[in-house]
Amino acid sequence: MRSFLVRSAESALRRGGNGPSARRLFSSLSAPDRKVAVLGAAGGIGQPLALLMKLNPLVSSLALYDIAGTPGVAADVSHINTRAKVAGYAGEEQLGEALEGSDVVIIPAGVPRKPGMTRDDLFNINAGIVKSLCTAIAKYCPNAVVNMISNPVNSTVPIASEVFKKAGTYDERKLFGVTTLDVVRAKTFYAGKANIPAADVNVPVVGGHAGITILPLFSQATPASNDLSHEDIKALTKRTQDGGTEVVEAKAGKGSATLSMAYAGAIFADACLKGLNGTPDIVECSFVQSTITELPFFASKVRLGKNGVEEVLGLGPLSDYEKEGFENLKPELKASIEKGIKFANQN
Repeated sequence: MRSFLVRSAESALRRGGNGPSARRLFSSLSAPDRKVAVLGAAGGIGQPLALLMKLNPLVSSLALYDIAGTPGVAADVSHINTRAKVAGYAGEEQLGEALEGSDVVIIPAGVPRKPGMTRDDLFNINAGIVKSLCTAIAKYCPNAVVNMISNPVNSTVPIASEVFKKAGTYDERKLFGVTTLDVVRAKTFYAGKANIPAADVNVPVVGGHAGITILPLFSQATPASNDLSHEDIKALTKRTQDGGTEVVEAKAGKGSATLSMAYAGAIFADACLKGLNGTPDIVECSFVQSTITELPFFASKVRLGKNGVEEVLGLGPLSDYEKEGFENLKPELKASIEKGIKFANQN
């Protein structure tokens, strides 16, 4: 019998996703072999993410990579009695071995946000890290699905796309900016305000993954609540947008949203694995190359399948408040995308 922790984690993962597929049971008996690589696995997000991926029976091989410290994390996680075989890799000379044969690569590498830091500060450090990691992905596992967690996602996803284009390996269907934490927060905050069980709630979140570019569509939330006023919706929207700052301030400079981000990253990676394995009707929100707006990248609901993105879904009907937010987010999101593309092409 599997441990309570494993069963609880599987149950949480099932509840976390969108749509009916989220409630399907994991099946490790018929699951094909899948290798997942976590780049930045010794960090604040990477360690709990490594734990959650070890608990996922869809993973047969788990490669943990970081500049240093990964052998210890790998040894620790490897003692857990689940399917995945774990290996730790440290230093640039082992990056290729970590990546080879990967089906899904998750990138939480880089520095976290600290009090007073802007996303520009994050960009100046993380952009170079993302560029070098994506250069290696293009070389060692060009067909892998890439899940970008490293912030600012609005810029790091365009950086990755440019790196892959230069390498001749770019497949727009296989590059995702992980915005699942925005969805997780929107669900949690909405459920709390509407007094609905959080596990039953679904809220699409569109736009980008920073500040006002995060647009939760509470008008499309299910189950619908008639008890929330316009002011309630405004407050829920702002709290969703400022969720990362809320955690940074609560941790008083000693960390950022690492645990909830690891959970969200595990939810999205699980959805990608199910899609690769042919499970139907897997729909999650993600920041992807898109034509549903005039912007080249945009977060919306995406249907996942054997090739990554099977379909980018439209926004659906928006409330007047959401239409206003949609127009307001576009200039900032456009600037962030262009900043990433410029960096990739000039460095």
